[in-house]
Amino acid sequence: MNEWKPNIITFLCNWCSYGAADLAGISRFQYPPYFRIIRVPCSSRVDPRFVIAAFRNGADAVWISGCHPGDCHYIEANYYARRRFLLLRGILEFIGIEPERLFFSWISSAEATKFAETANMIAEKVKKIGPLRFFIKKEPEIP
Repeated sequence: MNEWKPNIITFLCNWCSYGAADLAGISRFQYPPYFRIIRVPCSSRVDPRFVIAAFRNGADAVWISGCHPGDCHYIEANYYARRRFLLLRGILEFIGIEPERLFFSWISSAEATKFAETANMIAEKVKKIGPLRFFIKKEPEIP
């Protein structure tokens, strides 16, 4: 029997969280291979439509991670990301996707251990929730 493996789309800030992911890899910290990383200039650049598109295209969860508040390369952009994240959770709940499938974190480039621990925690939570069945793609019918 094949064990289900979640598909987790991850948007990582170029300046901090992506560096932490890179350092976690270099340091050989273990975390599941379920994460598909998308490098973005800043967590504030993650449009809510990207998150919904990720779910529509088969993601079981989405993780957005950026710089710690006050340490953003773009001064206060991650504060905008935090506000957008709170609104996005409400939108997901409204359209029928469990808000628990959306994760947000602050991880600096020196926190490789925190990155791996957070990835492991997210993977475990998503495995408990199970696969997303809301957006099931159907094969087109051939007339």
